[in-house]
Amino acid sequence: MLRIRGKASVRTCDGVTRRDFLEVGALGAIGLTLPQLMALRAQGAVDNDKDDRSVIMIFNLGAPSQLDTWDMKPEAPAEIRGPFKPISTNADGIQISEIFPRMAQHADKFSLVRSCYHTAAAVHDTGHQMMQTGRLFTGGINSPHAGCALAYLRGRRTDLPAHVLLPEPMGRTGGNLPHGQDAGFLGKRYDPFALMADPSKPDFKVPDLLPPQEIAQVRLERRRRLRAVVDEAVKNFEASASAKSLDANFESAFRLMTSKQAREAFDLSKEPPKLRERYGMTRFGQCCLLARRLIEAGVRFVTVNTFLTVFNEITWDIHGSKPFTSIEGMRDIVAPMYDQAYSALLEDLSQRGMLENTLVCNLAEFGRTPKVNPAGGRDHWPQCWTIKFAGGGIQGGRVVGKSDSIGAVPAERPVEPAEVVATIYRSLGLDIHTTLPGPQSRPFPLVDFGVHEIKELF
Repeated sequence: MLRIRGKASVRTCDGVTRRDFLEVGALGAIGLTLPQLMALRAQGAVDNDKDDRSVIMIFNLGAPSQLDTWDMKPEAPAEIRGPFKPISTNADGIQISEIFPRMAQHADKFSLVRSCYHTAAAVHDTGHQMMQTGRLFTGGINSPHAGCALAYLRGRRTDLPAHVLLPEPMGRTGGNLPHGQDAGFLGKRYDPFALMADPSKPDFKVPDLLPPQEIAQVRLERRRRLRAVVDEAVKNFEASASAKSLDANFESAFRLMTSKQAREAFDLSKEPPKLRERYGMTRFGQCCLLARRLIEAGVRFVTVNTFLTVFNEITWDIHGSKPFTSIEGMRDIVAPMYDQAYSALLEDLSQRGMLENTLVCNLAEFGRTPKVNPAGGRDHWPQCWTIKFAGGGIQGGRVVGKSDSIGAVPAERPVEPAEVVATIYRSLGLDIHTTLPGPQSRPFPLVDFGVHEIKELF
């Protein structure tokens, strides 16, 4: 969304500021009119003081073991505590696993929530839904991802989309259910822009961002004429939701495709080679660097999937036998990649003065069984696990909640998925009591009644 900012503010007689007026030209592409924007502000859905806030959501698909990562139990029996030792961090009293030596040097920047839990089925897909939308999908109603709800409430800042998904949507994880990475009932116009490419590849490019010189002028004119024909054919239906969605999607795609700003934001070759290497030349490492570039360029929300599936790939899903991962595979492959990229991201954001306005949340769908299984791994365990928050108004160097002596259940301050999503909204300055236009245009609360953010983090 185009923004022209200044310290001064000019207000018209009906209460509309000059800033509001300058935003109007871009509202059509996101499906909002000026009265709708003003109505959202009136109900407190938009806190202008936090309009510069952004989010990088790192989703640890596969689910890390709390006992082998950020909630060590060194006094527990060997079959519970696992093979790794805890190490001290630069935050007083906080210890994490020895497999994350770099993260240990940045613990003052992030806080841990060690008492996450849910009571739904222990399958990946249900956890994906709840941790990204705040709800388990029931009755055929798919709730929107937090980034998509933000896109609806605030729209884009620039030519870039409001919400970008890296490197692509989650794939098969065993449940054959929706993962909660789209706009759900809000409609496809608020779906994230999915990269659909691996930014660590030498020939990396974004297919939808061709430079104008590569698109023949005659081809552009032909497309414009075709659109004119379509417009004429549907003019009697132009008030329909489908027609409006089609128009908004066309404008959004055309704007992105022809934007120099968008092409530059996705161009990792503009980063110094040493910085790229600092993040790690892995798919996840380069996605984290790209996330920083996109936030810097004006994207409001970036979702990064550490992995795309749990099958035949070394991931957090440490059942111990093929097609899954062993604890050793996590130690040797997953942990070094994650440790390097996440630490580089926090350090980079901090050095650029971006961390205060960028919430970095590291989520997962559930935890792992307290006892190591016969295959030498750990199985699904939604009864207790650990997540992390940094930046975006979050206080670093804290631990919220506590698990019992074997990391099996919350012993203090249990935290549900809806509270996690509410915390994201609070960081963004969104009123968690506002409503979205749900199925059949019925008001749908951003989070369910009675749900609050994790206040101890702020």
